[in-house]
Amino acid sequence: MEIFALVLLGFALVTVFKAVRMVPQGFEWTVERFGRYDRTLEPGFGLTIPWVEAIGRKMNMMEQVLDVPSQDVITKDNAVVKVDGVVFYQVLDAAKAAYEVAQLEIAVLNLTMTNIRTVLGSMDLDESLSKRDEINAKLLAVVDDATHPWGIKVNRIEIKDIQPPRDLVDSMARQMKAEREKRANILDAEGHRAAEILRAEGEKQAAVLEAEGRREAAFRDAEARERLAEAEAKATMMVSQAIAKGDVQAINYFVAQKYVEALKEFAKSPQQKTLLLPLETTGVLGSLAGLMEIARAAGDRGGASPPPPAAPRPPMPGKVG
Repeated sequence: MEIFALVLLGFALVTVFKAVRMVPQGFEWTVERFGRYDRTLEPGFGLTIPWVEAIGRKMNMMEQVLDVPSQDVITKDNAVVKVDGVVFYQVLDAAKAAYEVAQLEIAVLNLTMTNIRTVLGSMDLDESLSKRDEINAKLLAVVDDATHPWGIKVNRIEIKDIQPPRDLVDSMARQMKAEREKRANILDAEGHRAAEILRAEGEKQAAVLEAEGRREAAFRDAEARERLAEAEAKATMMVSQAIAKGDVQAINYFVAQKYVEALKEFAKSPQQKTLLLPLETTGVLGSLAGLMEIARAAGDRGGASPPPPAAPRPPMPGKVG
């Protein structure tokens, strides 16, 4: 009797122990009644019917990371590259994840690898290396839509590395080097062209300024000659008026001035060391004396007129060294 009571007590304890379930945070357990799915136990305290119900699958509801192993992929331009990645997914429906697909992680992994080959196979090598975000977006859209019936949510798919063959990498390096040298040569040529343009602009501006200077100088020279001509015309008119009044000193002044100017021009000639002139020293002195008489007459204006200077002798040919 006592043995039966002990057996009954032990059976009751085991029954209570099997009925009480403590589900940890981040997990959900499925409950199966007679081997068929019945309900899902959420984190915390739960009860089941002993001997009738049992725990089916213990599903992790936290976001999980799945590494995609490296694989060879042929691009659209027949380049073979090695590609690997990583998948972030989360179980949203424990029942579907437990009973809609067998071996959930393997299914997600194979689906991702297959779509990586599909997406990269539709791109050239340059596109696959430069459009990483576009590849990730396409993979995420396709894989998430395919895994939706499994009760999971694929949050992100990232391509970790794309490795072209070594010879292709060397060829790309040479191509980039050639492209950089080409850009450097273009910039150098543009710099030379700009320098030549600036130099030509400077020479043009200098020529314009020089021409303007010559024009201004010519204008000033012409103005000076015009004023000189006016002065000579005025002097000639005054001499003519003086002659008309019978003033012979004006004639002597005019002749002596031209005489001295002609002599000065002869003396300034750079190609003459010896001058043969048709003149006498006394004739020149007589002309100078005539000039002195004219100056004295101008200073004593208003008084008696001095006697006119003696006319110079006729010049004789002579030699001045």
